[in-house]
Amino acid sequence: MKTIVESSSDGLAPARVETRLPGFRQPGNAERSRQKATAPPARLPRVARLMALAIKYEGMVSRGELRDYADIARLGYITRARATQIMNLLHLAPDIQEHLLFLDGGAVSPEITERELRTIAASVYWKEQRKLGKRLGHHRPSADSTLGTSLRPIPGARSWLPKPSG
Repeated sequence: MKTIVESSSDGLAPARVETRLPGFRQPGNAERSRQKATAPPARLPRVARLMALAIKYEGMVSRGELRDYADIARLGYITRARATQIMNLLHLAPDIQEHLLFLDGGAVSPEITERELRTIAASVYWKEQRKLGKRLGHHRPSADSTLGTSLRPIPGARSWLPKPSG
């Protein structure tokens, strides 16, 4: 740490104090040239960010931090209708949600629009959602994805939904 204190000879001019704080580097320092230049990370796709946001909001509602979608709308400075649209992404099948969360934003991932996802989420049955996703050419579960294969019906459990036709 370096401190320089100068005072004027006549005592009328203000004193000049110069201090160097530890941990701060001066511009043009040799240390700066040694730093590696790294490329900024690719930006996550919008649908991946919205899916993560829906999961976060759902957790806040279940913990009692927020009461309802109106609180979500106030928190996010959005309309209640928009909050509902975002939260409806939670109606997607778990493997589709997983696929969205792991999109990397690279050039190889196809562009999935939120409007397409809302159309898919409107379907009640996950099997039908997967068919719609494949028809759009987007849903490709990874080989190591276990969510889609590990969900089995509970033996003896009674389903209140009618069986899907087809």
